[in-house]
Amino acid sequence: MSSGIEGKVVLITGASSGIGAETARYLAGRGAAVAVAARNEQALDAVVADIASAGGTARAYALDVTDKARVDAVVTEVISHFGRLDVLVNNAGIMPIRPMSEVNTDEWDAMIDVNLKGTLYGIAAALPHFLAQQSGHIVNLGSVAGLKVFAPGGTVYSGTKFAVRAISEGLRQEVGDRIRVTSIEPGAVDSNLKHTTSGTAAEAVQAFYERAVPAASVARAIAFAIEQPDDVDVNEIVLRPTSQDF
Repeated sequence: MSSGIEGKVVLITGASSGIGAETARYLAGRGAAVAVAARNEQALDAVVADIASAGGTARAYALDVTDKARVDAVVTEVISHFGRLDVLVNNAGIMPIRPMSEVNTDEWDAMIDVNLKGTLYGIAAALPHFLAQQSGHIVNLGSVAGLKVFAPGGTVYSGTKFAVRAISEGLRQEVGDRIRVTSIEPGAVDSNLKHTTSGTAAEAVQAFYERAVPAASVARAIAFAIEQPDDVDVNEIVLRPTSQDF
């Protein structure tokens, strides 16, 4: 895998909007071939159309990251279509904020399935290919809530993001001599993530996101990690709005 972004094949999950879509547009503008994957196929097609109209290369793949077999299939399809895979960006995530006292186990299950197992399924699908080609880069989207517990309300969400950070670091220690691993930990970002909260905490979450940074800020951070020479692995990037205390 050469340094820089141009010519690399990048698969991005949760790429129909927000950080995923903005990262796809930005990397395609830097010369990457981008595979965008998400459940919302219509929104994916719009992202691909945007990239194509700007002269970039992109292809859409329907994907629910909680479906392990489908994650495997998408990675296989991307390699078949583009000839290789250089970077996987595990971006898909949800953030239903709610006090634990409300005991909404459906939301707990969903966060574990999407945020944690979805990330693991992506790693499981891409890692064998990366090891076989002796190169590759896994970028996992964490959160500042994976550095400090976001409570009250975000306790389970923080649990999933602490786990993503731990998995990223453990994976780096295991395969870092061949495969690069980066954990991106944003604070408040203007994206659809803030709309996955309902119930008693919805108003507080919307207020928290009033000073959010644009998704393009995270896209640039991801690009910075990817564009480094092969002998440089940017392990972790934390970024927040300048006004954010948490």
